[in-house]
Amino acid sequence: MTAESVRDRIETVLLAWDGYERRRGTAPVVDYDCRPASGGDPAPAGGSASGGHQPPGPAASRYAVLDELTALAADPGCADDVRLRARVDADATYLRAMLGERLPLADYVRRTQGCGTAGWPDDHVAEVGARARASLADLGVGWGERTLTDLAAGEGVLRRQDAPDAIRQAVTDLEPLVRVATGTDAPYELTIEDVAVDAYWSYWLDGAGPRARLRLNLRAAEFTEVQARVFALHEVLGHALQSASWHARWSSADDGAVRLLAVHTDAQVLLEGLAQALPLFVIGDDAEAVARVRLAHYTQLVRAGLHVAINDGVPVADCVAWARARVPIWTGEDIGNALTDRGVDPHLRSYLWAYPAGIDWFVALADTGGPDAVARVLRAAYRGPLSPDDLAACWPAGPRIGGTHIGDPER
Repeated sequence: MTAESVRDRIETVLLAWDGYERRRGTAPVVDYDCRPASGGDPAPAGGSASGGHQPPGPAASRYAVLDELTALAADPGCADDVRLRARVDADATYLRAMLGERLPLADYVRRTQGCGTAGWPDDHVAEVGARARASLADLGVGWGERTLTDLAAGEGVLRRQDAPDAIRQAVTDLEPLVRVATGTDAPYELTIEDVAVDAYWSYWLDGAGPRARLRLNLRAAEFTEVQARVFALHEVLGHALQSASWHARWSSADDGAVRLLAVHTDAQVLLEGLAQALPLFVIGDDAEAVARVRLAHYTQLVRAGLHVAINDGVPVADCVAWARARVPIWTGEDIGNALTDRGVDPHLRSYLWAYPAGIDWFVALADTGGPDAVARVLRAAYRGPLSPDDLAACWPAGPRIGGTHIGDPER
């Protein structure tokens, strides 16, 4: 088999697995289908992630998928291609976790997200926290239980029904700036759907080809005018435009990479890291948006501490006390959800590590990388997926992705 035909087979197996999970009503495997259209326009976003292709039938079982992935991993066309080998290993590792296997966190994240889980030293986390508090203080917002309430009041709270229009306007205003920074001219289409479901998520983006669907869960989503700008950069001009840009490039040049995006794979540090930090690169003079990024950076590093601690067997009570001492804006439910997500759910145990690992690296790039490194990374990021190793090669002077040390909660 050639490398290309192995790639095509991998995609067929992943789509069959995705069909199986969708039929069960569980989390989809494919979040974005970036393959070129085949025989017509791409399918509407949010469908079966077929991108205009005829999807295969659902797989018979998760174990049947694992069997096929194992066979593909042994094929020389996969084993000799570092990208295909890493992708199949990530898929198989995640699937085995769904079937009950529980690797140590370091092994699990390395094989899925492609980076380490050493975490960050206490002095780095403290420095990031001090910078976040200083950004808030510049806006007249103190640090304590009322921080988020006071911050939202100063930003201008939107009525829930006004949020979609505010996001669209922010996209219109900011899109030219993002295109200049990233060098992309790819077209995309955005559909915003209002839903009201009893679920933890506030919003979710998926799609196929140039078409993206953004769902806003109006039972959970709350927006201010500032959050609409940050959100537009993260979800639309980050994820949607970036995925459409990859689709456009793959439509003109096939480099043999797997073109089905999944959150348990090694492009996620790039996707979530850049999306969170994008305001620093595009509207760095917007003090309110920058404060949101600084706050997100700090809280993500604290979440990383919980992620490592609960997987290392630190007692829950110690984790809760450690988190409360560092982030007084969090409720007991916030901390409980963070521990459950990172300690129990095999999907989130992998995926959620991409947020602290990614934002720490991209904030460092924005703050210290310099214009040449920033331009090089952002343009590469909108041309195709980059693993953590690829990011490090783009900016060798950057920090180690995933950190170098963690200060655990007291045991």
